[in-house]
Amino acid sequence: MNKFRTFDPCTMLSPVPVVMVSCKGVEAEAKPNIITIAWAGTVNSQPPMVSVSVRKERYSHKLIKDSGEFVVNLVDENLCKACDYCGVKSGRDVDKFAEMQLDAMPALGLEYAPAVAQAPAYLSCKVRQVIELGSHDMFLGEVVGVQVRDDLFDPDGSLHMESAKLVTYNHGVYQRTVDVLGFFGYSVARPEVLERRMGTYHK
Repeated sequence: MNKFRTFDPCTMLSPVPVVMVSCKGVEAEAKPNIITIAWAGTVNSQPPMVSVSVRKERYSHKLIKDSGEFVVNLVDENLCKACDYCGVKSGRDVDKFAEMQLDAMPALGLEYAPAVAQAPAYLSCKVRQVIELGSHDMFLGEVVGVQVRDDLFDPDGSLHMESAKLVTYNHGVYQRTVDVLGFFGYSVARPEVLERRMGTYHK
């Protein structure tokens, strides 16, 4: 029998995706910014929607609220240090794109918020609702565009996100997500299907 220790109610859910959310103000002279967020998730499929939760006092909160746009950039191992930097520094004080030598590029379907060119994939989002929760406001964004780096596809067009070497956030630390343990439905797959499908994943 396992033994357990009791915690006060907290956000123990782990691991969670860590993402770099890029945004930009509506002013002509506004510079793009990046905020690192681990409070992000999928909330709907039709229409496709995701959520990001941001504290009101964060610099990016106003940028997202004013523009009604944000971009969720996935984080791979090469972006991990930049991801951390963008989480501990404020856009009020530094140009995070410049400091981390990142490139802002136009995001599909958006007018203001750019994507991070170095990210393996990104989701363009338009804010559909803002929910005040307490410490954070949740921005519900409809996904209006997605781009994935070309080298993550096989010649037959199949996508291999395991090759992106994505990073997760697990109780204060960043961790790799590279090992494929199975696929959706593998627990009931026929042996020959299991062998064939598992053989397609990149090592």
